[in-house]
This record gives sequence, C-alpha cells and structure tokens, in this order.
Amino acid sequence: MPANPNLLSVADLSPEDTGAIVRRALELKTELKAGPAAGNALRGKSIALLFEKPSLRTKVSFMVGIQELCGYGLYLGPEEVGLGVREPASDVARVLSGYVDCIVARVNSHRSLEELAEYASVPVVNALSDWEHPCQIMADLVTVAEYQGELSGRKLAFIGDGNNVARSLCLALPAVGMNFTIASPTGYSLEEPTLEQARQRDGSRAAEIRSLQDPAAAVQEADVVYTDVWTSMGDEAERGGRLEAFRGYTVDPALLAQAKPTANFMHDMPAHYGEEVPPGMLEHPQSIAYAQAHNRKPAQQAILEYLLS
Repeated sequence: MPANPNLLSVADLSPEDTGAIVRRALELKTELKAGPAAGNALRGKSIALLFEKPSLRTKVSFMVGIQELCGYGLYLGPEEVGLGVREPASDVARVLSGYVDCIVARVNSHRSLEELAEYASVPVVNALSDWEHPCQIMADLVTVAEYQGELSGRKLAFIGDGNNVARSLCLALPAVGMNFTIASPTGYSLEEPTLEQARQRDGSRAAEIRSLQDPAAAVQEADVVYTDVWTSMGDEAERGGRLEAFRGYTVDPALLAQAKPTANFMHDMPAHYGEEVPPGMLEHPQSIAYAQAHNRKPAQQAILEYLLS
C-alpha cells in the first residue's frame, strides 16, 4: 500500500511511484492483449465511479479497465447522489466505504474530493476536478514513453490555459525528469506557487519549468506540443472573453513545425475545432491524440493496481 492511499493530485505520487505506474501500464497493454482473463488484480474488488460531470473517455476507460482486471465498477451519476446537495460528501464517503473498495470521483469542485478523502476509509481517486486531472496525465506519460522513449530530458510545450490539465502536467513532468513550458496570455497562465512546487519535485534540479507568453518561443526544441480547450467545463460564462484573449494561441501545423521534426502533438480531448486546434489537427501525421485517449485505460488500471492490489 502506498504511503498516501489516495490520488487527488499527481503530487501524491513520489517520482519512483510515478515511474513505476507508467512502466506497469505499458506492461498491462502487452499482458491484456491475450484477453481480459490475463489480468485479475482487481478480482473481488468493487469500485464506485461517482461522476458529477459528463464523460466519454474517463467513464468508458474506467468501466472497461476494471472489468478487464476482473473487478466490478458501479457508475453513480449526479442525479443519483447529488454530492453536497442531496447529502453531504462526508455522508457519501462513509456510506460508500461500507460497500466498495475504492471511490473514483469526477467532481465540479476539488474541495469535494478533499472531503470524500477525509471521511472515506477506502482510497479516493481524482477522475477530474477543477484543480487537477491526474489520471489523464498518467496516461499522457505512458503515451510519451511509447512514442518518444526515455522520458527524462524530454521537453513538453503546453499552449493554452493554465487549467487543471496544465497544472497536473506541470507537477508530474519534473518527477520523471521532463521539462515543462507553458505559453498563455496574460492572466491565464499557471500560478507561481504551482510552478515553484513543480521545481521542488525535480530531485536532480535538471528539469526546466517555464511560463511564457509566446507560443512560438515555447515550442522551440519541444519533443511534445500539447494543447487543451480554452474554455473548460464550468468556465462557459467566460467564453467570449477567452476567445479574444487566446487569439493567436491555436496549435496548427505551422506552429507544430517549429518544434523538433520528431515532435508529437497531444490533446486530451474533447477538442473545440476552430479554437485551440483547426479541423483535422488530431489526424495530423505527428498527432498521437487518439493513442493518448486509448492509454487512459492501462494508466488507470495501473493506478488501481497500485492502490488496491
């Protein structure tokens, strides 16, 4: 059992455990090609999937991934629980702890996750909050390892909003020796405490953490160019202002061409075509966005093994 039985943030994982989960996810991809019966790490385990927000990749990858490892996944939508509305998170956590072995929660507020973890007697996994998206980023590391090889020394440029995905990338990459650069318009970058926390997670102090405004400068010598939507779920009221602020931050073939010739393009999806990417960008020859989506399953399987085996 890990020192911290929850995964609310990528920072809950030590650098050693981060690398071990990535390696195990790659092993699982090979092992499970023989069929679901090849994996039984979750046999006899029940996992509650508590979702306040809609999902395609997160829901399907967890449900199928749990089943492949011979576990049981129970989906609970917002209309069934009403977290913090129908009943408080503390009661939900205590009740579910008597039924299941793990709570996977996709929530509106990170505070809800913290309350679930405070009162639950089983591990709680962040399947997305407004503050972080650790399961996505573990899948991203698996994907970079597949397509770029050794993670240490690689450079990732994130173009766009300093949102939950950017924050988790910033905190996770230095733990595996990767460099992280974010390019955002004024007022939309990551906060300085997160950047400093990321620097502290690099034990060798070899990784570089940068915050810029110029996308072209950010992608120079990058091994990976990554973007996400400019307006995340929950920020819809700001959409007009964000579209204006992010003008010039679209990741298109011309911008990607300024990175290394061997660079890959990544997007965690869903994409807002005509905004952060033009139509067809996810099908670009250097794009690995669909492989990135598919790697949610083995990454999350490895996370659940790590917490529950």
